[in-house]
Amino acid sequence: MKITQFYPVLMVKDVAASSAFYQAHFGFRALFDSAWYVHLQSTEDEAVNLAILKASHETIPECARGQQVSGLLLNFEVPDVDAVHAALVAKGLPILLPLRDEAFGQRHFITQDPDGVLIDVITPIAPSAEFMAQYATEALPG
Repeated sequence: MKITQFYPVLMVKDVAASSAFYQAHFGFRALFDSAWYVHLQSTEDEAVNLAILKASHETIPECARGQQVSGLLLNFEVPDVDAVHAALVAKGLPILLPLRDEAFGQRHFITQDPDGVLIDVITPIAPSAEFMAQYATEALPG
C-alpha cells in the first residue's frame, strides 16, 4: 500500500472553536471549511495538515459517533521552542508541563487545545549518552 498523505483528524464538539485555536496559535489556515469539518494546513509547510471533525457527524460510524478525541498527544516540532513557549504564554494558553530539557533529546513543553487534546511543542536537542545508543544514526537529534 502506498500512502500518499497522512494527517490526524480530531473528533470534537465545537469545530469552529478548535479550528480557530489551531489557526490563531499554531499557524494553520483552512483549505476546506464547513460547519462539520475543517481541513487545516500549515502556512509554513504544506505537508503539515490537521483536520477537525464534528464528533456527532453522520460520516462517523454509529459505534463511535459522538465520541470526542481523548488519549491523544500531538507533537509539533519547531525550530525554536523557547520563542513558541513565550508567545503562547503571552496569549494565555495553559502550560501543563513547563518548558524543560529531556535526556532523551527534546526541549519541550505541553499545552492543550479547547477539547483537551495535549500539544507537545518540541525542539530536538542532543540526547544524553544513555539515550544516544537507542537512536538510529540518521534519526539522532541535535
